[in-house]
Amino acid sequence: MTAMVTPGATLGVVGGGQLGRMFVHAAQRMGYVTAVLDPDCDSPAGRVAHYHVQADYLDEQGLTQLTQRCAAVTTEFENVPAAALRFLAAHCYVAPAAENVAVCQDRALEKAHFARCGVPCAPHAVIASDEQVIDSRLLPAILKTARLGYDGKGQVPVESHADLSTAWESLGRAACVLEKRLPLAREISVIVARSAAGQLVHLPVQQNLHRAGILAVTQVPAPDLSAALRRQAVQAAEHIAESFNYVGVLCVEFFVLQDGSLIANEMAPRPHNSGHYSIDACDLSQFDLQVRALTGAALVMPRQHSAALMLNLLGDLWLARGQQATEPPWGRLLALPGMHLHLYGKLEPRMGRKMGHLTVTGPDTTTAFATAQKAAALLGIAAF
Repeated sequence: MTAMVTPGATLGVVGGGQLGRMFVHAAQRMGYVTAVLDPDCDSPAGRVAHYHVQADYLDEQGLTQLTQRCAAVTTEFENVPAAALRFLAAHCYVAPAAENVAVCQDRALEKAHFARCGVPCAPHAVIASDEQVIDSRLLPAILKTARLGYDGKGQVPVESHADLSTAWESLGRAACVLEKRLPLAREISVIVARSAAGQLVHLPVQQNLHRAGILAVTQVPAPDLSAALRRQAVQAAEHIAESFNYVGVLCVEFFVLQDGSLIANEMAPRPHNSGHYSIDACDLSQFDLQVRALTGAALVMPRQHSAALMLNLLGDLWLARGQQATEPPWGRLLALPGMHLHLYGKLEPRMGRKMGHLTVTGPDTTTAFATAQKAAALLGIAAF
């Protein structure tokens, strides 16, 4: 990119989910026209963009329509085929690049990239056939599909060699990564943004709680981390982004082990669920950074102005009283101070489906935490 794409131009996003929706909102606030490519006629992002190209991600006619409208295009989820991004890049500016997204789509490539960067990750082995001999020191472990896994899907615990064959069969004998199970103290994430000129900024380190493999709670500032560990996580995430010339917003998830050491878990080439709080608690959100990185605008270090907790709102909340969907008690919830409700416009609640999120802000971490616990109780979310 040689010059900034200025407001008034059209920005495109491949993928019509909630991350695309929030990108569209951020771009529109800055004066950009927006276009979404997604096959779903009722996609959350497609319903709010100026243009919705309803087509499959590999449909050349749809991709061509997107390039004809857009000065620059990004992606909202990592499973967009890299071939689609390569096609787009032949006709307009695309960030992140197909090569970056391809690494993040494959756990084996991702872990190899961490190793090249000198960033530790869990001991692991790539499983491609049932004849492979697995080092018993990797057990107990988690068997994960190399591709298309998210929110705890495509993962099976493995306690012994006898379990491994059964687990691999249950995953369709797809290429997998067997990852040693480690003694975890907590989970954290770092969101960085990098420009084509190499400028790097980051959001504060986020502390996360997962339930059933799905992010449930994010707290910022991370309450249980030393300043030194925060610096180490930020430096590792920035080095990972720089090492493959990444442009855009990148989230790197880390495990903090019980001995205090830090290891990389996985990365996402896009804004991340754990960064949603930034819309309400920072002067620049992760979606503002995504727009700036895509357009070549200056990246300015975000400032967190309020302590915050983010609670994911899953379809379970609508279905808690039976098969008939019932709206959660929004009125009582919004009577609490510091409530910021974000619903994604999804028409059908389903168990485990992300329907929205709630950000609770406060003047300090103690106040925000206490109010978030009250909100969780009203919604029927287990205390944390």
